[in-house]
Amino acid sequence: MDQILEIAGRERDLGGFSVRRVLPYAKKRMVGPFTFFDQMGPAQFAPGQGIDVRPHPHIGLATVTYLFEGALQHRDSLGEDLVIRPGAVNWMTAGHGVVHSERSPSPERENGHRMYGIQTWVALPEADEDVAPAFHHHPAETIPVIEREEVRFDLILGTAWGSEAAVAVFSPIFYLHSEMAADSAFTMDVEHEERAIYLVEGDLSVDGQTLEAGSMFVLPENLNPRVSTKSGARIMMCGGAPVGERKIYWNFVASSAERLEQAKADWTQASENGFPSDGRFHLPRGESEHIPLPDN
Repeated sequence: MDQILEIAGRERDLGGFSVRRVLPYAKKRMVGPFTFFDQMGPAQFAPGQGIDVRPHPHIGLATVTYLFEGALQHRDSLGEDLVIRPGAVNWMTAGHGVVHSERSPSPERENGHRMYGIQTWVALPEADEDVAPAFHHHPAETIPVIEREEVRFDLILGTAWGSEAAVAVFSPIFYLHSEMAADSAFTMDVEHEERAIYLVEGDLSVDGQTLEAGSMFVLPENLNPRVSTKSGARIMMCGGAPVGERKIYWNFVASSAERLEQAKADWTQASENGFPSDGRFHLPRGESEHIPLPDN
């Protein structure tokens, strides 16, 4: 029988705040279509401070933001401008190309706040890499709730245990959040080919193996383990059907090196030309700065 693979999160500085990155990993680049998995915080911002992720581009993927605490103001080149708060889901399909920024909203920045959540990237199937970009916001009250053995799960994306989320996805996928109570347990038998469990905080045992907070267990396909906690745990579970190998450069995900090179050239050209509104990449309304293409 295949063994459970453990992936420990690695700290990454994003300029002013750090994240704990699990995917991509050298021995497991993706879990189903999930190609990127970051834990933000928990981070405490004093009054006058906050997150300022300047406008930057994406291709070939969908981004998913899910917060436990705090708020983020999302602006994109599609004209969307809204604030995401805990329990809601922002699903942005980059497709052919989109530009967005993420910043702390004014009330939180003025008063000080905590930021805590998960950001992921989902690779699009090759046939959908160049779809038109789109953005969908799903309020917390619209997220399906699943009860399994007295453990409550929020179904963020896809299908699990006979339920289906409202988010329109491109391939078989699941993404679940749970705050497990003390002395609770369930059997991890979600009906997908690739599956992983991430422990945000608390204690967790998976078939007797202890998972450290900030780490992920990738499960063998034929294993439906018993998942339990003694003192309580916040967990995320994700996976789905593989979509094939993907290449990553900066914020670009693609099935070929040629697609990456074209996106790099297009971002550089748009920057040099002042981001014309009819180009592949243009700035969100209200934004005047951007993140330049990295040197490597």
